[in-house]
Amino acid sequence: MDIVLPGKSYEIIIKRYALDSVGEWIDSLWQNKKIAIISDENVFPIYGENIQQQLTNYEVCHYSVPAGESSKSLEMANAIYDFLADNQFTRSDAIIALGGGVVGDLASFVASTYMRGIAFVQIPTSLLAQVDSSIGGKTAVNSSKAKNMIGTFAQPDGVLIDPETLNSLPELRVREGIAEIIKCGAISDASLWHDLEKLTGIQDLLDHSEAIIQKALQVKKTVVEEDEFDNGSRLLLNFGHTIGHAIENTAGYGEISHGEAVAIGMVTISRTAEEKGLSPIGTTEKIIAMNQKYQLPSRYQPWEAEKFYAAITHDKKARGDSLNIILLKEIGQAYIKKINMTEIKDFLIEGK
Repeated sequence: MDIVLPGKSYEIIIKRYALDSVGEWIDSLWQNKKIAIISDENVFPIYGENIQQQLTNYEVCHYSVPAGESSKSLEMANAIYDFLADNQFTRSDAIIALGGGVVGDLASFVASTYMRGIAFVQIPTSLLAQVDSSIGGKTAVNSSKAKNMIGTFAQPDGVLIDPETLNSLPELRVREGIAEIIKCGAISDASLWHDLEKLTGIQDLLDHSEAIIQKALQVKKTVVEEDEFDNGSRLLLNFGHTIGHAIENTAGYGEISHGEAVAIGMVTISRTAEEKGLSPIGTTEKIIAMNQKYQLPSRYQPWEAEKFYAAITHDKKARGDSLNIILLKEIGQAYIKKINMTEIKDFLIEGK
């Protein structure tokens, strides 16, 4: 699969045991570079040595951050800048982002800003990163005000996805990736939604992960190619995220996973959309049933609407006094609705 954009195109490789040929892949992309592998303390011990040993044509170093959302910060980015500078990295050198969504977002943000930008690739090892965050060129760190508030658009030189890495994940990390797959089916691919309905559960999905990842990424590929900089159709990928990000922010980053928050967000916004006649009756129940099947939550407690509203006012999708929210016309078809910021309060009344 290729992402084809006006300024840059790159390949996405989806293949079991692809990590065993990382050296050949990097050789096809880069020559004469120093490489820094940016990972975390959980992932690097599993995959880092194998990758490092394959990069025989390069000077390689690595930096591991603490696992978890708290590492996605300006403070951690600054520590990596210092590490790169201490190792005399220049604009001719490169970064491999090896890990889940936190590492991918952080390492790509560092790559896009160090010396005004150096090359990088993504090797996502979590399901969430494989179906969502590693693709499309969004980089970010969190601020105290909002998730992903500080970031850039920067496309990688390539993405390598090895579904075998999913076998090393705790089930929570698998479930949160499934939330993004559910979202892809809901907004753009009814056949993917039906595939998820037919599968018997989490293990069955993992057994068919290559095909499922391919379908989910096709949804993202289409909208990224149409709208690289998130001003139009790419906003559809944010279904469930406006409320989801507010839940993450108010709970404290890392207290509830991104995927769990998105699962709750899809239900919450769809429930009120149904009541307002903006989505078909029964849509919410279909999402709840899918969440239950893959052991994802549909409600969050404590529910504090005013705190969520305050978080949403800092959301990246806000434009002045209005906000673009994503709703469903039906399963497999979404649309963008612009509402006044004050109207979002209607969508934050839990239990409606």
